[in-house]
Amino acid sequence: MAYFKISIIIPVLNEAAILHHFLARFPFRDDREVILVDGGSQDQTLALAQAFPINVVPSPQPGRGHQLNYGASLAQAEILLFLHLDTVLPIDFQDQIVETLGRPGVIAGAFRFRVDLPGLTYRCLEQLVNWRSQAWNLPYGDQGLFVRARTFRALGGFAALPIMEDYEWVQRAKARGRIGLAQRAILTSGRRWQKLGLLRTTLINQVMILGYHAGIDPTRLAQWYRQGLRG
Repeated sequence: MAYFKISIIIPVLNEAAILHHFLARFPFRDDREVILVDGGSQDQTLALAQAFPINVVPSPQPGRGHQLNYGASLAQAEILLFLHLDTVLPIDFQDQIVETLGRPGVIAGAFRFRVDLPGLTYRCLEQLVNWRSQAWNLPYGDQGLFVRARTFRALGGFAALPIMEDYEWVQRAKARGRIGLAQRAILTSGRRWQKLGLLRTTLINQVMILGYHAGIDPTRLAQWYRQGLRG
């Protein structure tokens, strides 16, 4: 059996348009297990993924929470990294993860946030996100969440929610310990901000958070989110 230091779990759904671009830059290595969990793609996502040295599996159930949990159930390493496809990891990400999880009181971690768009507006966005992540102990899934496998199991995995599964998980995790922020940043694609604009994207995100804390049915929140994306 292969020995893996880290298992990287990537949920996908109809990502053929960007899959090759991001996986072609991925730092594959023998001690890194990459599990691509498909949520029922109807495009060429699965066929394109077969060209890379990764474990491509269909999720038994649709939904990102189910995909992440299924990938974690297959993972063979002691450290899990939950990663969005449209992100680029820092070159020393593995050392960063080990260092962050080794800090006293840290139960899980995430990377600092950086977006691949130019302009002062996005530099301000990065500063705000990193401040929120550190001051409020509240990173989001697009920052690459990582945790020891035994801790993830003890937390019960991600909730079976149609949206906000990363936010809910972080809330539970930080009730048991600190969410450490790595020294380096993950580079996130700005495609959503380019499509919707910074103000509209931020507004949609805040509506989701407020709705979640107001106890609105997550299924309704997911419907609002999709409507917001369509405009």
